[in-house]
Amino acid sequence: MDADAIRIGLVGAGGNMRRKHIPGFRAIEGVELACVANRTLESGRRVAAEFDIPDVRSNWLEVVEDDSLDAVCIGTWPYMHAPITIAALGAGKHLLVEARMAMDSGEARAMLAASRDSPHLVAQVVPSPLTLSVDRTVIDMISEGFVGEPVLVDMRIATGSFPEWDSGLGWRHEREFSGNNVMSMGIWYEGLMRWLGPMAAVQARAQTVVKHRRDASGRRRAITIPDHVEIVGDMACGGMAHLSFSAVAGFAPGNDVWIHGTEGALRLRFGGGDPPHAELEAGRRGDDRMAPVDIPAGKRGAWRVEREFVNAIRGVEPVTHTTFADGVAYMEFTDAVLLSWQTGETVALPLSA
Repeated sequence: MDADAIRIGLVGAGGNMRRKHIPGFRAIEGVELACVANRTLESGRRVAAEFDIPDVRSNWLEVVEDDSLDAVCIGTWPYMHAPITIAALGAGKHLLVEARMAMDSGEARAMLAASRDSPHLVAQVVPSPLTLSVDRTVIDMISEGFVGEPVLVDMRIATGSFPEWDSGLGWRHEREFSGNNVMSMGIWYEGLMRWLGPMAAVQARAQTVVKHRRDASGRRRAITIPDHVEIVGDMACGGMAHLSFSAVAGFAPGNDVWIHGTEGALRLRFGGGDPPHAELEAGRRGDDRMAPVDIPAGKRGAWRVEREFVNAIRGVEPVTHTTFADGVAYMEFTDAVLLSWQTGETVALPLSA
């Protein structure tokens, strides 16, 4: 191995780590995946054998404290993100952490503070991939005045499924593992922030239709995380927003986003695939109808977080997708939604102002 190689340790080896991060890092010249620690030693050994990773560690501390490593990639459930991140940065490691960034905005701010204490280290959150293919075009059209002044963002995100009363219990259903995020709320809000910036205030209503699920032992467990959320609020740059997220609305049409302005409108429809196929339509005052927008190949973004992380370590490019500051912003949004739902009040953002 080249003496100048970047040696990376992996903590947590779930689906995203195996499907994206490991292949992504292996495709970059001069990167060595040196070790892995998973939830159990046996599962870590299986991942190491599958991807030819030379060393398996029994716990995450053995990865963080390894002086031979340059960087750590965290793929655990959110409840471990903050402690591992803060320890890794304190140990002098560059850090890539899977979304969701943290359990709540307090943890996210602590992670941001730790990164600012070590400004020579790269600290990056895995970005939302959902809108990457259209982001540049949408940003440019809004910035160049196509829609005029923002009036309303209407985002409707739904699986189209009816409630599943016998569905199993996953980590996203357990607040102790997943934190305050709800369904895919944070990941879509990250895309919205790329286009129009953050929200300035939110008011939310939510319900938990499936109130219990069975764990691996068959025991019924109460569910406190909603499966349907409605959010209205004000955008910091002007205009209002309506965001709807549902895992229980049967026959709902899927993922559909409208951006209405004083002079024009954009519509984004997201289909299947990983990342989802995105279609963009646009129309202006005086047009008979909206028309498809042809996005040139050179403006279509794509998944490249592993390469951006490595390039940032090498000083080739800065982190743009996604900074810890951006992660704090979407974690504050998720906390504001929870607070509004619980109190019935409008909550101003940012929470840390």
